[in-house]
Amino acid sequence: MSSEVPDPTDIDARTVETVRIEDEMEQSYIDYAMSVIAGRALPDVRDGLKPVHRRILYAMHEMGVTSGSSHRKSSSIVGETMGDYHPHGDSAIYDTLVRMAQDFSMRYPLVDGQGNFGSMDGDPPAAPRYTEARMASIAEELLEDIEKDTVDFQSNYDDRLQEPTVLPSSFPNLLVNGSSGIAVGMSTNIPPHNLGEIVDATVELLENPEATVEELMEHVKGPDFPTGANIVGRDAIYSAYATGRGRIRVRAEFEVEEWKSGRERIVITELPYQANKARMVERIADDVNEGTIEGISDLRDESDRDGVRVVVELKRGANTEVVKNRLLENHLERTFGVINLALVDGQPRVLTLKDTLQEYISHRREVVRRRSEYDLNEAEERAHILEGRLKALERVDDVVELIRNSEDRSAAREGLQSEFAFSEPQAEHIVRMQLGSLTSMEAAEIEDEYDELQAEIERLEAILGSDAELDAVIEAELLEIKDEYDDDRRTSIIEDEGTVTHEDLIPEEDVLVVMTEDDYVKRMPVDAFGAQGRGGKGIIGADVKTDDRVATVFRANTHDYLLCFTNHGQVYRLKTYEIPEMSRTARGKSAVNILDLDPGENITAVVDTDAFDDDECVTMATKHGYVKRTAGAEFDNILSTGIIAASLEDGDELVDVEVTDGTKDLVVATERGMTIRFDESEVRTMGRNARGVNGIKLEGGDAVAGLVATDESDERALLTVTRNGYGKRTLLSEYRTQSRYGKGLIDIKTNERNGPVTAVKAVTPADHLVMMSERGQIMRTRADEVSTVGRNTMGVTLMDVEAGDAVASVDVIPADDADE
Repeated sequence: MSSEVPDPTDIDARTVETVRIEDEMEQSYIDYAMSVIAGRALPDVRDGLKPVHRRILYAMHEMGVTSGSSHRKSSSIVGETMGDYHPHGDSAIYDTLVRMAQDFSMRYPLVDGQGNFGSMDGDPPAAPRYTEARMASIAEELLEDIEKDTVDFQSNYDDRLQEPTVLPSSFPNLLVNGSSGIAVGMSTNIPPHNLGEIVDATVELLENPEATVEELMEHVKGPDFPTGANIVGRDAIYSAYATGRGRIRVRAEFEVEEWKSGRERIVITELPYQANKARMVERIADDVNEGTIEGISDLRDESDRDGVRVVVELKRGANTEVVKNRLLENHLERTFGVINLALVDGQPRVLTLKDTLQEYISHRREVVRRRSEYDLNEAEERAHILEGRLKALERVDDVVELIRNSEDRSAAREGLQSEFAFSEPQAEHIVRMQLGSLTSMEAAEIEDEYDELQAEIERLEAILGSDAELDAVIEAELLEIKDEYDDDRRTSIIEDEGTVTHEDLIPEEDVLVVMTEDDYVKRMPVDAFGAQGRGGKGIIGADVKTDDRVATVFRANTHDYLLCFTNHGQVYRLKTYEIPEMSRTARGKSAVNILDLDPGENITAVVDTDAFDDDECVTMATKHGYVKRTAGAEFDNILSTGIIAASLEDGDELVDVEVTDGTKDLVVATERGMTIRFDESEVRTMGRNARGVNGIKLEGGDAVAGLVATDESDERALLTVTRNGYGKRTLLSEYRTQSRYGKGLIDIKTNERNGPVTAVKAVTPADHLVMMSERGQIMRTRADEVSTVGRNTMGVTLMDVEAGDAVASVDVIPADDADE
């Protein structure tokens, strides 16, 4: 043979196709994706099976491992399936076989398993050599009449055998048992249903093709999960059936029982579909240990082969409603996302309830039509043979004489065809007949059989000649399936009366929130602190550690959503009731599970989200004198880890925040007692990542202490409080407006007696002030206890601060709230 390399120039240019690599990669990926979608991940709408399920059942059918046979080793079934039809690894095949045998995974299991096939606790099944299986009787309904040319076959992977492309499926298995799977770029999640309800809906659609989803839902109440439980609300069910997509809330079944000594316990008897019982119990225990759920004294799993039973014992005096709703929020309720995606003519398609049933009906019409054609052909062939036998019996002596005088069987057959006009099949049958079949009794039996065959032929021709007759057959067979396998519904549907959340059980009240520099936080009722005259020491508000200090105190309602701004320029969103309530002498709890604060990061300003509209701005002031305004809408979506509120230069900190509407004046106060007032329009609106513009010119190491928003009609006074507990009120009208980035005017003298300014607030005489020292002393007093004086004065004693202590934070309780 020649080993010469062909000359490239001899290759016909027309045989070489130039393709862009992007196009080739795109097409190749699409081909791969479609092979995964059609060949592995998505079920066929006609029989509700993926290829691996179909091949396992067909392999068992071929092996004769039916519901009437003895069980066979699972390893044998897996081996036959893998060797003949599904060469993709034994573990994948066995996992599928196991799931088809689990009564907590399949509403109507297709495999009858014997041995350890796993549990609701997530326990794995035993190895396939230890378990045995056979087809469940309902699985045989999927294969019924498969030998009658009812479905198409294709070559198996090595062209040795033929396998069905779909099963005849005597019932709508896709809806009855559901399906789930993840393909390339898409997924399916179809819930199981009650067989009787699905059959009734199919019959309804057969009789009334114009039936709506609402009419079909008169039969199909909703999914029916093998583990029971409850579906909350009907709107999500309708959405899933009408659009093919929906989110259904499934809630565990439980009841509250009276127990010994007047105590109560919650007994859980049914879990949401696909919930892992052992993991659920473990997570409840974790929440109890971490204090997330309070009032539970004991937790036991008493489940056995008769069913689920998880007992949650409550402490004496525990609020059962609180515990129950905590369990519902975190453990006993989950969402089943319905995606009714299946293969229709080999293409993935999202189907409504009506679409799914229509596709199944079309499939059954094809199956029954092909079966009827097959049966008709068989009946006609048999009738033709019987006609020959009857004809032979009429001239039995002549027929016998001809056969006896023939040299061989072939000559006898030809003689029968020529002498008596028998067809070749008739002649062949007659020469093979036994002599005993020529009796008169045999003749009567043949005539009876022939009459029956004629009636059968008429019936089959009627079915093939009339769509109504064909649909009547489908309907009758479906009702037979229902009579055989229908059972009671397991999943109840309860009305959504509005879930009672943990928040609903928390009373609305004003509280004081205290946070220290070491991130200890707590809340206390405001009414725990009565108003005192100014100049007092106050009472203990927090037991602060030796090396810790109070960073901030602010008032809020337990149901408020708060925007918490920190000195690092971050903002966090917080629900007030999430902060643990503790006594005034308690230190507080670490805030690490509430706010993800960095070391040295403290809350410096708090804004109630109800305080501003989307067209308002959040106005911020920093320690180095920068001021910025950012639209409130920029703070709508805040991560649990916080988002940036302002970019800060090295050494700068966010000091204070106000909500403004574009018509306000801004008053910026410094630690050394200077103030400046300017129109907020001088500060343009900018994004969260901006630093801002210069608001006040600082001198000699001065720093901004606070920010107040006001306008010309504002009759309030500016309250200024210093670290050493001194302060004063001055009417805001005494602070003239000037251009931003000036030095400002003297507000208060910050000599050795007063110390630097800690906070500035706008107050009315009827407002109450809450002041807290770094060591945890807290004092509440009326604003009118503080003298109203002019600018550039010393102020009066507001709080008697001990040596080494200092005022850390000041908050205002508005007059209306203070009166309440």
